[in-house]
Amino acid sequence: MQDHFKDKAQNWDSGDIRVNGAKIIADAIEKEIQLSKDMEILDFGVGTGLLGFSVAPKVKQVYGIDTSAKMLEKLEEKNTPELQIKAYHQDIIKEPLQQQFDGLISSMTLHHVEDLDAFFKTIYNNIKTNGFIAIADLESEDGSFHSDNTGVHHFGFDAQTLCEIVQKHGFDDIKIQNINTINKPRKDFGVFLLTAKKC
Repeated sequence: MQDHFKDKAQNWDSGDIRVNGAKIIADAIEKEIQLSKDMEILDFGVGTGLLGFSVAPKVKQVYGIDTSAKMLEKLEEKNTPELQIKAYHQDIIKEPLQQQFDGLISSMTLHHVEDLDAFFKTIYNNIKTNGFIAIADLESEDGSFHSDNTGVHHFGFDAQTLCEIVQKHGFDDIKIQNINTINKPRKDFGVFLLTAKKC
């Protein structure tokens, strides 16, 4: 697995945009999904755990999966006996997890997934019946969000197109909404939260 984030991991948590953005996403998920202490949740593209650690106190356990070993090293440093994310270093599409979860959360990772059909087909099998997905990412943009587009497969997402893909792979009650705007010097970028259920 190629680690596109090995040089970024060390300072990943120092950016206000990322830290505040993860908190906004966590708050938006809580408004849409009734989290409970009996839930086991998978954080896809967990990184250093910015989103996962915000959600973890509300659920039984957060599991994190990421293809970046360096990002997971930073996550492990933040684990405590009282609060920890159990992390997997693997590509969930090439090497699917056998475990099923009550829900999947994800923050700003979907645009790094090349094959969306393969992704949603895979995670459908990892979600329990009546479980949920809550995925936040960029609205359609012109490719200028990242200074380096290495490993970026989508310049944001068109809401209708993405919802159609999610529905095609068996999810229901699909909702997509703008939850944040990231202000950068050149322009502003919208962030959406997509939620859906496996019925």
